[in-house]
Amino acid sequence: MSSSPIGECAILSASNTRLPTTDSRAYNLRVTEKSIQETWAPQNRCFGCGPANDKGLRIRSFREGDEFICDWTPEPHHAAFDNVLNGGIIGALLDCHSNWAATMVLMERNGSDSPPCTVTSDFHVFLKRPTPMAPLRIRAHVVEATDDRAVVEASIESNGKVTDTCRGTFVAVKEGHPAYHRW
Repeated sequence: MSSSPIGECAILSASNTRLPTTDSRAYNLRVTEKSIQETWAPQNRCFGCGPANDKGLRIRSFREGDEFICDWTPEPHHAAFDNVLNGGIIGALLDCHSNWAATMVLMERNGSDSPPCTVTSDFHVFLKRPTPMAPLRIRAHVVEATDDRAVVEASIESNGKVTDTCRGTFVAVKEGHPAYHRW
């Protein structure tokens, strides 16, 4: 697997509004760079990661070495209650970001020109503490991979503290599966 970074994540609100950063040079680079989802699945309508879903979370994942990073900021309608992010939204963020980490590693591992269509086989989320309605950093890395599946560990951080973690298995599907080439 290549260790050269694909890019960095733009800091976005859930509606894809760019938020200011303290490093203007990095900010300008991030604004113009396409995410993994925008590069490989621009017409995807998935609620969590589909660039074409105007009502979705529209996460934007980027490669940084062996890790995949996404910065995302919730909006008021994502709250479970005052200042706490809804657990279902947490699950969607971790699932979609982990799935993209898996598919990119499988593409590289198999020497493919495009990512395989992958689905979640199993997924375990651990809600460690309340996740605030504040800017979040989502991290994912592949811990095991074969030709057609990858195990991914991921986390959500806010203000330097891990609030949620997950571990999941993501499987490349073949022709005939309902998700095959849905991207």
